Amino acid sequence: MQQQPSLKKSFNNIRNIYLTAAISVGYLLLSVLLVGFKTDQLVLIFIFNALFYISARTRQFILGFSIFIVYWILFDYMKAFPNYLFNTVHIEDLYNLEKNTFGINYHGLILTPNEYWKINSTTFLDVLTGLFYLMWVPVPLAFATYLFFKNKDQFIYFSLTFVWVNLLGFVVYYAFPAAPPWYVQEHGFEFIAKTVGNTAGLARFDHYFNITLFQGIYSKGSNVFAAMPSLHSSYPVIVVYYGLKNRLGIINIFFLTVMFGIWFSAVYTSHHYTFDVLAGVICAFLGIISFHYLMRITRLKEFVAVMITAISR
Repeated sequence: MQQQPSLKKSFNNIRNIYLTAAISVGYLLLSVLLVGFKTDQLVLIFIFNALFYISARTRQFILGFSIFIVYWILFDYMKAFPNYLFNTVHIEDLYNLEKNTFGINYHGLILTPNEYWKINSTTFLDVLTGLFYLMWVPVPLAFATYLFFKNKDQFIYFSLTFVWVNLLGFVVYYAFPAAPPWYVQEHGFEFIAKTVGNTAGLARFDHYFNITLFQGIYSKGSNVFAAMPSLHSSYPVIVVYYGLKNRLGIINIFFLTVMFGIWFSAVYTSHHYTFDVLAGVICAFLGIISFHYLMRITRLKEFVAVMITAISR
């Protein structure tokens, strides 16, 4: 009976309190400095601290998902360092490459696939592609949650692969800034710094349901000149890989459907060129392969073992 207070005291020890407080305050101050204050930051701090202290189980959960939190923070901080400050933005050359490679002859004119689908859009495809595009975050997170409760080892592998693929994508963002198709449709080939995000073809989904869902999402975009690679196209590849690895059977058919649906939606809605999608797929494969390679030759496997222990004890 005397062990219970002792365990509780250990669970809420002063070191943990100081550490979480320092992380919370440090994150808030750095965020205000880099991207300005947003209520989202307070929500994130509240969720992290609440789950960290409610119970041992919720602490394991938030420690595991802190991998995704780190990704979200890094993505948000990219606003403070626009990639167009470091390299020339590719606009016309990428458009011409897309047209010359994947151009569609439509009434005597050669159109990019984006231009073709913009002219030939349908309500059915507007709704379907909008639904697919809404899955790029919920599906990976839902799958990660399943793995957390089912297989802690695979959860950590999946989560770290997810973040690693993003980091590779971020490197390309800065090495090869690229304008999305909708930018050319709206502004031509002229570079305009600080261009705000645009819902592009997804606006038709919002209009159909009389909502501002995608408008709200894309108003918070970190950088519109980060179309290459399409990380939206990378994420379902990672999900499918780990789904197959974990032999999820019929669920993998759903994952494959989402993957192809997101690839098509990216082009249909003018958010990405076909080349962007292909680059996203390549980025995912390179990330998966290099992650497992690093697991074999570096001390990354020791960090993975520590993470697995932290969310399992």
